[in-house]
Amino acid sequence: MPRIILHIDMDAFFVSCEEKRSPSLKGKPAVVGADPKEGRGRGVVSTCNYEARKFGIHSGMPISKAYSLCPKATFLIPDFHYYSKISKNIMKILRNYSERFQQVSIDEAFLDITEKAGDFEKAKLIGFEIKQEIFEKENLTCSIGISVNKLVAKIASDLYKPCSLIVVKEYEISPFLQPLPIRKLYGVGPKTEQKLKALGIETIGNLAQSSKEKLMSHFGVYGLYMILSAQGQGSDFVAEIYGRDSISRERTFFEDIEDFNKLEREIEKIGTFLYQDLNDGGYSYKTVSIKVRLHDFRTYTRARTLGYESTQDREIIHTAKLLVREFEGKKVRLIGVRLSNLKGRKGQRSIVEFC
Repeated sequence: MPRIILHIDMDAFFVSCEEKRSPSLKGKPAVVGADPKEGRGRGVVSTCNYEARKFGIHSGMPISKAYSLCPKATFLIPDFHYYSKISKNIMKILRNYSERFQQVSIDEAFLDITEKAGDFEKAKLIGFEIKQEIFEKENLTCSIGISVNKLVAKIASDLYKPCSLIVVKEYEISPFLQPLPIRKLYGVGPKTEQKLKALGIETIGNLAQSSKEKLMSHFGVYGLYMILSAQGQGSDFVAEIYGRDSISRERTFFEDIEDFNKLEREIEKIGTFLYQDLNDGGYSYKTVSIKVRLHDFRTYTRARTLGYESTQDREIIHTAKLLVREFEGKKVRLIGVRLSNLKGRKGQRSIVEFC
């Protein structure tokens, strides 16, 4: 029997959190990122609401470009501490729906509800129940994709955002994926899209029918991965793993990152996620390490031990950013952050839980 996997993805999460805190922002273009004036136009857009997207603004765009597209938008400095608190509430809701739970970022998670649902009709009802509970308790919307593996579920959740719920049964995978633009395939960025189009591959269906030899001659083993993904093959394993002696998270990029601002943005996301892990486990840390893999697969690690125990998210992000500066201007394939020298707080609760 195929598994029943849900991918839950919060809609424009950071800016939606800001709208929750300041309802007057709703219906107006709003951007979370650097201050375009006080920051002198440096930095990038973390996220923006759907009103801002109508002006062509999108995540990863230089903040100066976003300001030129919509100078009347409200520009907000990211408040990762606040976003983390809300994320923790949402993940607590999701954990109640299945023991097979996997949080993959601050605003998205997978659930395996095979045993709970039994079939896709019941799974759809559970999906609506999840959406309703999150909205009632947090006043936020999410999009949900439901399928037999994580890959297809993730594509489905993203396709008709915001506030969507899409079910793709096993026999529907091929007709669902085939007509989609190649860019909709998870992992295909602008550069890969350009290369694929140069080979005459415009849709996921084109890619699914491509020669393995041809794709591997241009992309190496990643070419084979793309073909299998285009055919709807993906993992259905859902589990959350925590280490005892350390906590780490890393991100592999399908397109090497050369823009240092984007790399810092990824560190902010990873740091926020690690901060959640610390609070969930009741830990403090003393050592922050980074792992950097370059485009040629050379891998480096750097570490800094603090002179004291910390539970602060800002310390994680600040230290990791200092360590990664050595690699500014390099093409980065993978970035990871690790916290070690952990110590349990013996039941002490973080101040975040009382805010």
